[in-house]
Amino acid sequence: MKNPPQTPSVALVHDALREYGGAERVLEALHALYPDAPVYVSYLDKNGLGKHAARFSGWDIRESWLARVPFLAKNISPFRFLAPLVWKSIDLSAFDIVITSSGWFIPRGVTLGKNTRHVCYLHHPPRNLYGYATGSTYQKHAVVRLYATVINYFLRQYDYSSAQTVDTMIANSKETARRAWKFYRKHSVVIYPPVDVPKKPLLLSKDTKKLLGSLGVAPGTYYLSVSRLSWAKRVDVAIGACNKNNVPLVVVGAGKEEAPLRTLAGPSIHFAGPVSDAQLDTLYRNAKALLFCALDEDFGMVPVEAMGRGTPVIALAEGGIKETVVEGKTGVLFGNPTVESLADALVRFEKSFSPTWKKQCVRWAQQFSGRVFARRIRAVIRGADTFSL
Repeated sequence: MKNPPQTPSVALVHDALREYGGAERVLEALHALYPDAPVYVSYLDKNGLGKHAARFSGWDIRESWLARVPFLAKNISPFRFLAPLVWKSIDLSAFDIVITSSGWFIPRGVTLGKNTRHVCYLHHPPRNLYGYATGSTYQKHAVVRLYATVINYFLRQYDYSSAQTVDTMIANSKETARRAWKFYRKHSVVIYPPVDVPKKPLLLSKDTKKLLGSLGVAPGTYYLSVSRLSWAKRVDVAIGACNKNNVPLVVVGAGKEEAPLRTLAGPSIHFAGPVSDAQLDTLYRNAKALLFCALDEDFGMVPVEAMGRGTPVIALAEGGIKETVVEGKTGVLFGNPTVESLADALVRFEKSFSPTWKKQCVRWAQQFSGRVFARRIRAVIRGADTFSL
């Protein structure tokens, strides 16, 4: 392993800044550790980030040539085969340490120096390359499937070869570490992402206090769904189960699936749209439980956020969720992404829930805090951590 100098120069690399999610929270935490490090991205979309664009103001963000071709940047999905060209054009050979925040656009192919140490924080191998659920259903079309079959063949080779440039692979869960070994034959250090686990409730504005009333729900009576409204999150299952059991559900988030989800919603379903941090804090703390139905989730920050506020989780038992939700202590797991399976889990939750779960949730969530993340990352960069899988 390459050893960095006493005061190494560091560069951060991230797929793209086009929306705000778990990967971007990890990038923020990495930047907090290395505030002087330039951040290289394929492109920056301030409109896509919306109000979250302010989080990155003042950063030294450097875009690739892709940003100068607006049509490609706005419609990158069918042009993902350009990833090798995009990243190879970014020369980071002058840096001692390069930390890649790697997900869907495979940024590990940046040009490195002979003595540059490459540390990769792997959110997940690209889901579309290996048959995992994605945010869209485009591949139901035969032409798209044919195109994807050809392109993905070459991208899988690039994905593998770029992984071999990594000196230290960090996975965001044991599930992701297993995938890294399966697809890359790379061992990983497991460091869970930094999750916002506040010690006290956020101060509430008058508007926030009115939020539950505006949604037509009372504290402690409703279930909660928090996610991007995309197909892989399977919010439709949560809506269907709450329709079936005639229980209130508050849906937080926005996305291209919002319109069809609204057509499924019965009278007990309430759409809150995007909400502020203070409003989300209120919704978490006053919910009976969080419903989380995402497919093939590599880690899943939202369930840990909920548990950190004392809210149990009812979740689909897939991927990294099995590492974060403890059956009978911090929530309930269900086996299939179907309305019937979740509806049964809701009944089991109602019968088995104990107030002690709330304290257990908070204690359990502490291990996923930003403080733990920062300590582990520093240890890895110093070379003081060991492989955990």
